[in-house]
Amino acid sequence: MPKKKRPADLNKLAASIVASATGDEPIDDSGKNPHAVALGRAGGLKGGKARAKVLTSKRKSAIAKKAARARWKK
Repeated sequence: MPKKKRPADLNKLAASIVASATGDEPIDDSGKNPHAVALGRAGGLKGGKARAKVLTSKRKSAIAKKAARARWKK
């Protein structure tokens, strides 16, 4: 089991210590749905590759030229 990072806030640290001592799950204060997070991560991992597969070489070239102009504009 991977070790979780300890909170820097002393109150949150104390709460996590008490939760681990009593066997309760620590409070997740992100407020995000874990299932939705997993779906978003799965989509994000394959997003760039899937997009590159669909783009035509002409469109890829246009995107690269636009990026080069933005870099050299600085």
